[in-house]
Amino acid sequence: MRRSRAAAVGAVTLSLVLTAAACGGGSSGAGGSNEQPKTLTYWASNQGASIEVDKKVLQPELDKFEKETGIKVKLEVVPWADLLNRILTATTSGQGPDVLNIGNTWSASLQAGGALLPWDAKNFDRIGGKDRFVESALGSTGVEGQDPAAVPLYSMAYALYYNKKMFKDAGVTQPPATWDEMTETGKKLSKNGKWALGAEGSNLSNNIHQVFVLGKQHGADFFTPDGKADFTSDGAVAAVKQYVDLMAKARIVAPGNAEYAQNQSLSDFATDKTAMVLWQTASATFKSQGMNEDEWGVAPAPVQSGKPGQGVSTNSMVAGINMAVFRNTKNTDGALKFVKFMTGEQEQKILNKAYGSIPPVKAAQEDPAFNSPALAVLRETLSTSAAALPQVPEESQFETVVGTAVKELFAEAAAGKPVTEASVRAKLDKAQQQMPKK
Repeated sequence: MRRSRAAAVGAVTLSLVLTAAACGGGSSGAGGSNEQPKTLTYWASNQGASIEVDKKVLQPELDKFEKETGIKVKLEVVPWADLLNRILTATTSGQGPDVLNIGNTWSASLQAGGALLPWDAKNFDRIGGKDRFVESALGSTGVEGQDPAAVPLYSMAYALYYNKKMFKDAGVTQPPATWDEMTETGKKLSKNGKWALGAEGSNLSNNIHQVFVLGKQHGADFFTPDGKADFTSDGAVAAVKQYVDLMAKARIVAPGNAEYAQNQSLSDFATDKTAMVLWQTASATFKSQGMNEDEWGVAPAPVQSGKPGQGVSTNSMVAGINMAVFRNTKNTDGALKFVKFMTGEQEQKILNKAYGSIPPVKAAQEDPAFNSPALAVLRETLSTSAAALPQVPEESQFETVVGTAVKELFAEAAAGKPVTEASVRAKLDKAQQQMPKK
């Protein structure tokens, strides 16, 4: 997923999806019972530095689609902190949009409720075929062996972005490749009111992304092969403690970051307050905040030792945004036309250039713009050292309960309370107790 991925579902659980209504929903405005509506509603996820930035990016493309098809698209850009709640509420009420963005990590969870249109061979044929898409992106569109619940729209990976000026001022010549180097380098940078690494302790999904990757590095998956929650394994505990210890023990993350939510760490980075951030395709955001491309660099995210490599040193989750159609739309034909338009080669180039992401459509990737030094790191990561989050129905609850556990541990670290293996395990055990029983 993208930008903050803060899937704060609160008291709404995915069990609500299982009662998804089959009535109502979608757009309206048809002149007769056999006439397709001339309007679609589209919930877009917040990809830019602000909702206004997204509107400026998307509206010209939606106008282009209307000119080509006669179908008007009503756009709403939904903040990440609200998106999953909005989707779950829509599935229970039957009053959802026609088309929407979802974080690719939610695909299996939302698929389980049956509220989204399945992408069978017939529907894929309507948008030009399944083989147009990169295989790794298709791997995060739903449960393996089932028709996908969505199609890929933007592909992303995590990398380590570093502020060149702050590195130079501190006498640091290269970005850290391992976590030990991160601590060593971080102590040189965390001085005089400035800090080495940004974090967003109140951003639940970002918490999950970081501890999932660290979990892979410690041999933990957070779920057993049969899909049961496994949050208290030694590897999972080690991963969460290592992440929180960047504030609690190494002291290279500012205590105030415990309260940070969407994009706040990026603002500190752009204003020379924080020297590094672990983020997904952040170049467009830096540009929107006034940074020139020569002011920052990008390197693979750190690993425990050595360098990243598939099956040995995972350093990113397979990130991205998928596009889905509500099953109960009153305009399936128009919705499929819109998905075809948005995943078309030319639109893929336009949109992914605007957001600094990578097209999941093979033909669009051939554009030289996606071979820049910054994107080359991300493409290499996606192809060699990224792993998909668990494609299980309970994934969204996992983001919520474990993401909250990490948030609470950051709050304790910021308050000067000790973060121990026992306190981490207790938080993760509490999170596991909140998961559905199998």
